[in-house]
Amino acid sequence: MVILTACDSDNPGPGIPNVPVSEQISVNSLQYPMLRLDGGYAYIQAGYRGIIIIRQTANSYYAFERACPYDPDASCGVVSVDQSNLFLTHSCCGSQFNFQGNVTAGPAVYGLLQYKTSLANNILYISN
Repeated sequence: MVILTACDSDNPGPGIPNVPVSEQISVNSLQYPMLRLDGGYAYIQAGYRGIIIIRQTANSYYAFERACPYDPDASCGVVSVDQSNLFLTHSCCGSQFNFQGNVTAGPAVYGLLQYKTSLANNILYISN
């Protein structure tokens, strides 16, 4: 008897714990000056290993888990914006991701875990 299994395309990747996320920040806060510019970003202490928020436009933001899907428990680092400000990288394994969270260089094969975002009156809500 042969049993076939299919890959689940909604699989966020192996090993990233599902922790509750319910955050809100003011995108106009002096604490987050980079969020006033398209392509700007900010780090917040939430999620499993932290969250990076990236502004696409004044009305569109992404929020990603900073734990690398290749090795979420790596103690040597988290995903951060590269010095070039062109992509995200994990300092330990060298995986790279674009600002939409997709893998552009491995060894990671899964994209970054993305959290839901919504904007109302300059308050950005981040949740899972």
